[in-house]
Amino acid sequence: MTTFEEEIEKNGRLIYTNVGDSMRPLIRQGRDLLIIEKPQGRLKKYDVPLYRRDSGQYVLHRILKVRGSDYVICGDNRYSKEYGITDRHIIGVLTAVVRDGREIPVTDKRYRAYVHLWCDFFPVRAFILKVRALPRWLRLKTGKK
Repeated sequence: MTTFEEEIEKNGRLIYTNVGDSMRPLIRQGRDLLIIEKPQGRLKKYDVPLYRRDSGQYVLHRILKVRGSDYVICGDNRYSKEYGITDRHIIGVLTAVVRDGREIPVTDKRYRAYVHLWCDFFPVRAFILKVRALPRWLRLKTGKK
């Protein structure tokens, strides 16, 4: 079995399905195929890097802000931003999603519209996600199921 890094180095790209819901609604767990390619230079706002945290965990989240030496990153279905991800962590970048047999490149107009709506209103999205998570948090806090 090869690592993601080895696969991208060998073939120039990686095609796989994700595990988890952090990039919903764009990426559906186990249903969509993701095409990840080696990045060409520094990434930009709205890019979706595949990166490896110092813990070894692989993550695919979106860049919300490019800073001098790192990126501010968050999943589309998350409200907590992650800081300190640098170019050394990044393995590849999402170039397309294959949904129901149809390839949607990140340059597609509808994809770009989704990205702007989803990210430009991050504070609203974060508030909604926090409100939706509140009942579960309260149940955990009180010990009720």
